Amino acid sequence: MVSKTDEMPAASVPNCTSVELDQETNKKQLKESCPCAHGAATAVMNGDGGHDQTEETESKQDGSTDPDAGDDSNEQEVIVIQDTGFTVKIQAPGIEPFDLQVSPQEMVQEIHQVLMDREDTCHRTCFSLQLDGNVLDNFAELKSIEGLQEGSVLKVVEEPYTVREARIHVRHIRDLLKSLDPSDAYNGVDCNSLSFLSIFTDGDLGDSGRRKKKGSELEQIDCTPPEHILPGSKERPLVPLQPQNKDWKPLQCLKVLTMSGWNPPPGNRKMHGDLMYLYVVTVEERNISITASTRGFYLNQSTTYNFNPKPANPSFLSHSLVELLSQISPAFKKNFTSLQKKRVQRHPFERIATPFQVYSWTAPQIDHAMDCVRAEDAYTSRLGYEEHIPGQTRDWNEELQTTRELPRKNLPERLLRERAIFKVHSDFAAAATRGAMAVIDGNVMAINPGEETRMQMFIWNNIFFSLGFDVRDHYKELGGDAAAHTAPTNDLNGVRAYGAVDVEGLYTLGTVVVDYRGYRVTAQSIIPGILEREQEQSVIYGSIDFGKTVVSHPKYLELLEKTSRPLKVQQHSVLNEKDTAVELCSSVECKGIIGNDGRHYILDLLRTFPPDLNFLPVEGEALNPESQKQGFPRQHRHRLACLRQELIEAFVEHRYLLFMKMAALQLMQHKANKDGKTAALPENTTAESKPASTSAPEASENAAETATPVSDSATACESTQTPEAADHQQATATENSAVTTNGTVSLGADEPTGPERHNGGCEIPLEGKEAIETIPGLAQAKELAESLAAEDGSGIDPKSREVILNACKAVGSISNTSFDIRFNPDIFSPGVRFPEDSVEDIQKQKQLLKDSAAFLVSCQIPSLIKDCLEHTALPMDGATLTEALHQRGINVRYLSNVLEFVDKMPAKPQLDHFYRIGITELITRCTKHIFKTYLQGVELSALSAAVSHFLNCFLSSFPEAVAHLPADELVSRKKNKKRRNRVPGGGDNTAWASLTPSELWKNIGNEARTYYHFSLQCEGVDHAVEKYGLQKITLLREISIKAGIQILIKEYHFDSRHKPAFTEEDILNIFPVVKHVNPKASDAFHFFQSGQAKVQQGFLKEGCELINEALNLFNNVYGAMHVEICACLRLLARLNYIMGDHPEALSNQQKAVLMSERVLGIEHPNTIQEYMHLALYCFANGQLSTALKLLYRARYLMLLVCGEDHPEMALLDSNIGLVLHGVMEYDLSLRFLENALAINSKYHGPRSLKVALSHHLVARVYESKAEFRSALQHEKEGYTIYKNQVGEAHEKTKESSEYLKYLTQQAVALQRTMNEIYKNGSSASIMPLKFTAPSMASVLEQLNIINGIIFIPLSQKDLETLKAEVQRRQQLQDSGKKEEYQENGQLALEDNLGIDD
Repeated sequence: MVSKTDEMPAASVPNCTSVELDQETNKKQLKESCPCAHGAATAVMNGDGGHDQTEETESKQDGSTDPDAGDDSNEQEVIVIQDTGFTVKIQAPGIEPFDLQVSPQEMVQEIHQVLMDREDTCHRTCFSLQLDGNVLDNFAELKSIEGLQEGSVLKVVEEPYTVREARIHVRHIRDLLKSLDPSDAYNGVDCNSLSFLSIFTDGDLGDSGRRKKKGSELEQIDCTPPEHILPGSKERPLVPLQPQNKDWKPLQCLKVLTMSGWNPPPGNRKMHGDLMYLYVVTVEERNISITASTRGFYLNQSTTYNFNPKPANPSFLSHSLVELLSQISPAFKKNFTSLQKKRVQRHPFERIATPFQVYSWTAPQIDHAMDCVRAEDAYTSRLGYEEHIPGQTRDWNEELQTTRELPRKNLPERLLRERAIFKVHSDFAAAATRGAMAVIDGNVMAINPGEETRMQMFIWNNIFFSLGFDVRDHYKELGGDAAAHTAPTNDLNGVRAYGAVDVEGLYTLGTVVVDYRGYRVTAQSIIPGILEREQEQSVIYGSIDFGKTVVSHPKYLELLEKTSRPLKVQQHSVLNEKDTAVELCSSVECKGIIGNDGRHYILDLLRTFPPDLNFLPVEGEALNPESQKQGFPRQHRHRLACLRQELIEAFVEHRYLLFMKMAALQLMQHKANKDGKTAALPENTTAESKPASTSAPEASENAAETATPVSDSATACESTQTPEAADHQQATATENSAVTTNGTVSLGADEPTGPERHNGGCEIPLEGKEAIETIPGLAQAKELAESLAAEDGSGIDPKSREVILNACKAVGSISNTSFDIRFNPDIFSPGVRFPEDSVEDIQKQKQLLKDSAAFLVSCQIPSLIKDCLEHTALPMDGATLTEALHQRGINVRYLSNVLEFVDKMPAKPQLDHFYRIGITELITRCTKHIFKTYLQGVELSALSAAVSHFLNCFLSSFPEAVAHLPADELVSRKKNKKRRNRVPGGGDNTAWASLTPSELWKNIGNEARTYYHFSLQCEGVDHAVEKYGLQKITLLREISIKAGIQILIKEYHFDSRHKPAFTEEDILNIFPVVKHVNPKASDAFHFFQSGQAKVQQGFLKEGCELINEALNLFNNVYGAMHVEICACLRLLARLNYIMGDHPEALSNQQKAVLMSERVLGIEHPNTIQEYMHLALYCFANGQLSTALKLLYRARYLMLLVCGEDHPEMALLDSNIGLVLHGVMEYDLSLRFLENALAINSKYHGPRSLKVALSHHLVARVYESKAEFRSALQHEKEGYTIYKNQVGEAHEKTKESSEYLKYLTQQAVALQRTMNEIYKNGSSASIMPLKFTAPSMASVLEQLNIINGIIFIPLSQKDLETLKAEVQRRQQLQDSGKKEEYQENGQLALEDNLGIDD
């Protein structure tokens, strides 16, 4: 439920400002926004590139949301339809009328929701709204209601109850009573999750205006952090992760509220209007029985053992249960009122449900209270508000497919469609998760109960569940159970990809993959009619036996053809059992079934993307040398390893660049031969100014307009950075020189010969756009490619045509006249045979696959490491590391290669953090694999004992961890023998108890060797911790999150050698780990990216408007809570701050923090970032103590997640040090700043400008302490760095030298005074010394600098040049050359931030 406060533009359809932007231009901006595939927020982010990795890997939108958009790139006007809101008066019984702001798009139902959430009307649920005596329809939009206008009066009229309404009422009252109780968040139900921000900000930050200004209270700020937060502390406590909120000591309103045992009412009472009976025990220990009747609630005379439904005297008939209870129990009245006050004071974002469930891996011991609604829910298949839907269970398939069929011609239609798709998906994910848990817990009857447990299948709530085992040897040739375990996630990736392409008329199944208690369950929606027929009859496209028999269907070919370009799938023929060729446009396993509803479904999409040859040894096939050098191909557990979609995109983009270079070089040679090098300039320039739209629409999205496409080697993406990073880069360049050329060495099957070959290779050092710019003749190549693609071809001389043909051949394009790379997913599939006539084509495809596998190893991995060295990628934990790998298309099975690559680098110390996170991830993933099989052998009654035993073996230093077999106090031994054998798996279920720490760590080592091909020589946890510098608490967090374990929050003594760290009481719960599709809000996303692009160019106002618009649209599609909304709010807050609106920045950032805590988790790396930003804005608003508390919280979380040794810690410590300096806590401030200096020197190199700044900050604190010698020493260090890096004339160097002079004078003055004192004793005449406490303004200025925000005061002349500059950029952009300019003449963004007013 959503309160209608100003905070929340959500839930209701916020003034749906429809904006139609031409898709293509939009995409262009969106691609340009940032060279490193982060959210473009990054450039305005820290000076050192983006810390905020794009929120979700899939957010790249696959560039294909709208296949037919934007063939014409002339910008259409932006059309804005603004519907202004208006105010109505609400008149409810028993309270004063009040005003409510509404918008015309809202439905009447949303006013209902608001009233049910307001403090004074929250206890009403069964009412209608009436305008002039007419009842309003709940589902009508306000704009469609006649006579409803500004100032209309809506009356709230109580309606008679029905059984359904009475139940809803009781449920709602129970929700109100539980509204401050966090137990739902701990138990992971109803999309509740935790948030602790309000504890650190003492409620809402917005109130600071009402409190007296904080500035005057400097003296009372207590700045000392707890010991464990100080730099150098080795203690990593767990309890502070969840600080206790005093509001959570729940106010007890009732002792018991539950359904009475006398339900349902007998027939004679039904005819008196009895609907149901409730049993209540008040705080005053009064036991009462209540009747819910059609007219309301009243007391009856029943007791626990006697049924007497007559009204008691007095009966207190009330329409609302709250009114009735308030009359009976004074304590209820008092506590309920204060509870509602507190509830309404909480920030709405603390209580809105999240779209998908977030689980907490730690929880305190919570008292289990009686709760009738919870009890009822547990035993019905109710999901969400299911009883609102006639017919009880939902037809998920119908809902999922109908939402896809909604119209999508204009923005309002698309918003409605995306909103419906998103809502159904999140409901389906919740239902599927609940069903999967029920299946594993044994609460669902199988549809084939006679078969053994692992072969059983289930249907619950119209969802089909199957287990991840190899049933009937289906996957025998592909790796058995290992393949059956991987297939569902591959299938889910396929569903995600086809869903993103979104072709009309092609349907996929709702798919959710749930890992729970060691089992993998796949949940799918059910194709209508599939259960009545045999599979053989239904499949009319594809193969059910991996290619032995294959069928095809023209309609499917037509539909799949539309997906073939965006998904890069090549149409191809395979032979069926009769040796006839069958056309397919997908892999053979992909099956097409027409449901009874006439829709064309595709399922089994596990091979949507081509196989990864590095992990698929094939007889007689040799991989490219780059792969072989790294020890590929390697044996993998299954044969389903495939490349990621991101890799395919990057590879095609890289090939496109190569294609353009080759064509250009050949054209130049051709030209040179033809006319002896006449100047080709005039043509060149005219061609350049045309908008560059390339041959293939998808290529124009991928490559032509992107900033720095991924290039041949680790030395790609030259970015403008500080000099020391640049020479550092040369270091990497030379050391990667082996890598440098390989991208082009293997150009495909047909190697170009002679001079072209040589040129193809020589251009390599110039990467990305610069390369393209510097190759003469590129424009002609583009023009030529376009005209060829246009197919008229008549005016083109054969020589040019040959140029394109050669280039196409060289890069492995499937077409000879234009660039078009696609993959055949069936290559190397066992059992698939191809027709004779396609031999050459198959050869080409094989080479393409080898090239893309080599590209992953030789380009993508080095480019990831390079990004980490330059701190543009900053993983902090396993999840962010995985995300960084996935963004570049690297699968996690390459983790050991990545680690080995880092290990061999000379700059390894600068990647310590990365290496450590990688090792932690590797160990915890191996442990998870072992834990999965371990859990399958444990019966339910021993679960907590088994999990605690496993964690002891994994993390505790206690050498002889012994399992506590649960004492079977319940059953006599004799019966027990019989009972035990009925468990799935049968046999003795105590095998788990024999696990020992040394055995477990030996298994982890084996797993690392066999799965990751990495040698971990660790005898036990302490050895691993010592060898790799890991933290046990981090290992515990990672394994708990991966395996879904919830543990009691308390201090664990991992290092005790006398007793194990965990007991069975410490294991509170096991949660499912859920994978599902995340439907996207495409329009909102385009707005967001255009906004980012505008901000990149320094147009803050326009950027701000676009991002606000995106926020509206996101809210419209996702509701109020979502990761992408979080990114939007963060960027808005930053823009507000840069434009000087500090209070607004604070409010938006507060929302971002709350949302990040709720949607990502309280200690997710993004949440830590959000806390840091919020602290900065708090400081700027003069809330110093709050700023410090937030920074301390961020530091604590970071220590827990990745430890102290991490480049990001330097930024955090600089922030803390500066704020402490500002409040004159000099000694503390020095501890943090000196730590920051040490970390910066380690990760950025001792000669980096960051280190110079660190030296300067330390010097300032020493100056404040009047220790001038130390201050001078540090400032000299800084000065030397500036002088060497940016030269004498640079203003930084000058500033530093001025400051040195000032310090020297101060030091001399101090020395003089001291001498005077020594000489003349107490009679000395002392000149007063100037000791400066830093001004808040100077501290804030330094804070802005270290956080990458720079404001520059501009003279009139500067403004003029800037304007000219901006105009020039505009023209450049119009000519489609914006991105090259950004590469070469980049005006650092920060320099023109604070200007646009």
